[in-house]
Amino acid sequence: MKLIVAVDENWAIGLKGKLLVSIPNDMKFFVAKTTGNIVVMGRKTLESFPNGLPLPNRVNIVMTSNADYDAHGATVVGDVVKLKEELTRLASQDETKDMEVFVIGGASIYKELLPLCDTAYITKIDFKYDADTYFPNLDEDREWEITEESEEQTYFSLTYRFLTYNRKN
Repeated sequence: MKLIVAVDENWAIGLKGKLLVSIPNDMKFFVAKTTGNIVVMGRKTLESFPNGLPLPNRVNIVMTSNADYDAHGATVVGDVVKLKEELTRLASQDETKDMEVFVIGGASIYKELLPLCDTAYITKIDFKYDADTYFPNLDEDREWEITEESEEQTYFSLTYRFLTYNRKN
């Protein structure tokens, strides 16, 4: 499993249920990585999308403890065990067996599924935002190392980099 997230200098990812900033090239990166694959998210993340609808051209899975939740066509699972069962089912089907699985948020889903991930695509923004939601700092986690790093990018006055972290074997 992989994950994808944009973080600031303090590994912040959100404020009051919203992203800290929207950078067009980061959104393009997200679309390029996740299109044609499986995305796993929490209920609040799904609800933050336009009209609360699942992302197109992806298999959408929503983790929520609300078994009656209407995810507008996305698959709903109640916990990690049910998620693993659904991913096993998808891996056995011809049309989905070669798809990669991306965890796309929010904070509680990242925290719960991080131990199952081996790759993290991090957009690291060189700025400190006011925030109330954070991602675990992989730079301080001995299990993770940076294996790829882009050139510095700019968006107006912001600078950022695309980093790939891999779990050490």
